[in-house]
Amino acid sequence: MQGLLHDLAAAYSERHRHVAFELTAVGSKAGIETVLRGDADLALISRELEQQEEHDVATGERRLAYTVVAWDGIAVVVNESNPVRELTLYQLRNVFEGQITNWEELGHAAQGIIVVSREDGSGSRATFEELVMRGRRVTPTAVVMPSSDAVRDYVAAHKGTIGYLSLGCVGPSVAVLAVDNVRPERQTVEQAAYLITRPFLLASLAAPEPEAAKFMQFVRSLSGQRIVRRTHAGARSGSPR
Repeated sequence: MQGLLHDLAAAYSERHRHVAFELTAVGSKAGIETVLRGDADLALISRELEQQEEHDVATGERRLAYTVVAWDGIAVVVNESNPVRELTLYQLRNVFEGQITNWEELGHAAQGIIVVSREDGSGSRATFEELVMRGRRVTPTAVVMPSSDAVRDYVAAHKGTIGYLSLGCVGPSVAVLAVDNVRPERQTVEQAAYLITRPFLLASLAAPEPEAAKFMQFVRSLSGQRIVRRTHAGARSGSPR
């Protein structure tokens, strides 16, 4: 999401010369914490907010406001030499839990499966664990990567690997799998036909600074949404479902 936010900020600054942005790349959890501390005005989050993040547990008062920037599909990818092109959600869960450890168990040539996951605090990981794992833990033997680009590059360089990443970061060096007969594409994300889909949220304190509020409005405008569609190939516009 760093490139997406960079392009949105650059376009806004062109229209409002008095506004400057300082961008820092951190995980979704760290971004939320930074805003709540008052050390940042805005955070781009790649998952739904948790209830205790959005509202104060003791008082019920709103802590954060947000706008949906876009919807993104999380693609499951394998090394391009792997003949597998589809898994069921059940198979995918068993692979990442470590119950299935060899591609032979899925009807293909014998080769150990190397699971590639994201770091703790990643929005992609939180969404994958919620929608795919459903309470089960990813195997502790998983290789952990700090970004979607890092997942893509590792899977591209190692046979037998399987990982997940933002659809906008998929490249020709990896093969994308269909999940339950549906491939992650803009149309299937837009129609909510692809199961592993998450929002990109732009979050602020419940009472944001005036300029931060104006930027959030810009992101949802026609001009802002054109940038979203151009910059992030896997995303659709941020209208609520």
